[in-house]
Amino acid sequence: MSTHVKINYIELPVNNMEAAKAFYTAAFGWEYEDYGPTYAAFKNAGIDGGFDAASERKPSASGALVVLLSDDLEKCQAQVEQAGGKISVTIFTFPGGRRFQFIDPSGNELAVWSLVDE
Repeated sequence: MSTHVKINYIELPVNNMEAAKAFYTAAFGWEYEDYGPTYAAFKNAGIDGGFDAASERKPSASGALVVLLSDDLEKCQAQVEQAGGKISVTIFTFPGGRRFQFIDPSGNELAVWSLVDE
């Protein structure tokens, strides 16, 4: 696989940095490195990325869909709800897996999927 062009980093625009960090910590256990009051890089998320509270870009449920992988979809959905996420698409099955989608506190839509047990 060529390393010339590949997905390397994801930035999510947020409305409230502290609320975003609290949500993703509660839902998924992510950790952060702060780079001033308007930017925080997230860690332990499977890919490098960050939250940007100063961007001209605004949170969206209609942009690119970031999809997370989980070993326990029901538990993950419960954690998202307990952390304050809003389920936008309940768990459904597709060939090879299952997933749900949610809206984070800033208004970004993400999805979580798991493999179908064989």
